[in-house]
Amino acid sequence: MDAERLRSFLLTLPHVAETRQWGDNLVYWVGDKAIGGKMFALINLDPPVEGRTPNVIAYAAGPDRFNDLLENEALYPAPYFARIHWLAAEHWQAFSNPEWESELRLAHALTLEKLPPKIHAVLALPRNAQRTLIYEGRQKKSGNAPKPTGTKSPSKQAAKKQTAKKSPAKHRTSLETTTGKPRSKRLPSK
Repeated sequence: MDAERLRSFLLTLPHVAETRQWGDNLVYWVGDKAIGGKMFALINLDPPVEGRTPNVIAYAAGPDRFNDLLENEALYPAPYFARIHWLAAEHWQAFSNPEWESELRLAHALTLEKLPPKIHAVLALPRNAQRTLIYEGRQKKSGNAPKPTGTKSPSKQAAKKQTAKKSPAKHRTSLETTTGKPRSKRLPSK
């Protein structure tokens, strides 16, 4: 197994999205990140760093299988992700090709099962509707979300409400009496 072959396999799984982040890492998500998807695998493309345990891949193993899989000498708790039962592999020979596919299918299924109902509902939508939601989610996260048309800005709405709430008595001019009748502008003649 190698990164390119595994990448091809992962992209065939249902609802999988790929991102490149944290340096030169390919991160695989069940459901797109923009709609609240969860990652289940990470392929490390960075060159090995001296003094660090190398890892070519990290993936979700789940609490039930985590300790059993640690018996494989090529696997160890994934840095930063061990608390959520992720494993990392030092090299691709940790498993045969069919075993890698099986491990990552299980990681995918485990992550899909843990998604909240809201995300499952989005994944059940037609592909075009999903793409629209993903696009809107990315726009919102980047701060480029288009403002809804036909609505006033919150500050203008607040100003309008403040004006409407003011009592008419506060707006009386000096020419009005307390009875609401205007006074004459001219002074009475003597």
